[in-house]
Amino acid sequence: MARLDGKTALITGGGNGIGKATALAFAREGAALVLADFRKEFADDVVAEIHASGGQALAVGGDVSSEDDVEAMVRAGVERFGQIDILMNSAGGGSTADGPVTELDLDEFWRTIRVDLYGTLLTCRRVIPEMVNSGGGSIINMSSLRAVIGTHGADAYTASKGGVLAMSRAMAMQWAEQGVRVNVLAPGVVLTERVAAFIKPDNPIYQKSLLGPSDPEDVAEMALFLASDAARKVTGTVMRVDGGASIY
Repeated sequence: MARLDGKTALITGGGNGIGKATALAFAREGAALVLADFRKEFADDVVAEIHASGGQALAVGGDVSSEDDVEAMVRAGVERFGQIDILMNSAGGGSTADGPVTELDLDEFWRTIRVDLYGTLLTCRRVIPEMVNSGGGSIINMSSLRAVIGTHGADAYTASKGGVLAMSRAMAMQWAEQGVRVNVLAPGVVLTERVAAFIKPDNPIYQKSLLGPSDPEDVAEMALFLASDAARKVTGTVMRVDGGASIY
């Protein structure tokens, strides 16, 4: 029996990178997928790939920092598949406008907070009642190694991901009795297409990551564990997928 048979997962940022890799991993394990992405055409491509393999999936467009968009994506998933058992918050990311607090662009700070932190809040706020009504579920929120150890040069992103981490622990405490588990992934460098374009093999990050940078599929495998019943006693946990960088 596949590990996610009979379950429905909503993945934000499901059209590329970690979100896409997670969607394909969940589909292989029997989950029905609701893939939300700001660029719906990316989600459409992943849905087509899942359909070609015999899986079930729905693509929805939307901005996770919009309450109306989040309402629409969750409602579409519930109407199509009946319930949401798994929520993976993969949407978000930083930009080159980030930097130290003394230099970063303040508009970039608020953009990052709205997408990475507020967007996570909105999706959890909307999905948790669905999970409670159906007997529980698994929420996987995306933080970052930057929120776990000291780094420099991306303070807006660090602040947003630190907020995700702290908020997730609070939610894990509040909803455990209702069967809702909340865990956090804190990846280090992940070689998505965007990142791989500017991190070359001579980059010092290869030395700091004792096992080397991760691929999106490495993070997806950890998400799959947290989504499955194998992690039924795991909540409030921060899983570092960082190639050992945090102990360097």
